[in-house]
Amino acid sequence: MSRTTAHRRAMRRNLVQSLIEHETVSTTIQKAKEVKAFVERLITLAKKGKLQHRRRAISLLGNRNIVAIEDGEPVRKGTVVGKLFSELGPRYLDRPGGYTRIVRLSLRRLGDNGELVLLQLLGKDEPLKKERKAPAKRRRRKTKAAVEAGKAVEAQTAGEQPAEAAAETSEQPREESEPQAGEQEKKSE
Repeated sequence: MSRTTAHRRAMRRNLVQSLIEHETVSTTIQKAKEVKAFVERLITLAKKGKLQHRRRAISLLGNRNIVAIEDGEPVRKGTVVGKLFSELGPRYLDRPGGYTRIVRLSLRRLGDNGELVLLQLLGKDEPLKKERKAPAKRRRRKTKAAVEAGKAVEAQTAGEQPAEAAAETSEQPREESEPQAGEQEKKSE
């Protein structure tokens, strides 16, 4: 992202704090992809909810105040970590992951024409993604004859006569075949 490590970490913390405070943020696609994993990790910590997890979140994120303007005066509404652990953690208790989504916008940023997206926290009632089933291997369809031939081969390897072959031999009387040409010559001599 063409920034020093300290600048990149500060930018990530600031963007995540804004996301937790407002639950939606407009940013570039690169920043959103970078921040998404960090937010998911913090929400997982919030779901656990113990003191050690709260301290870990404060060390990773900081603990910025949430301030709202009411009647022209700033009013403190709490902290980012407080909202994370009191609202977002319980909201996603039954969800195994996927707490955020990235929605691409058709707008471009003025100045550098960067692609803009919305990074959002999912609501409580949002459904999980449908799991994709692995594509089944395509099997060749066997014809009846191929299936019967396979059964016959299996029966012969087992030392048995195939059921259909046994039925055919028992139903058809054995006819004596005509002697072949070489056998006729031997009989005449």
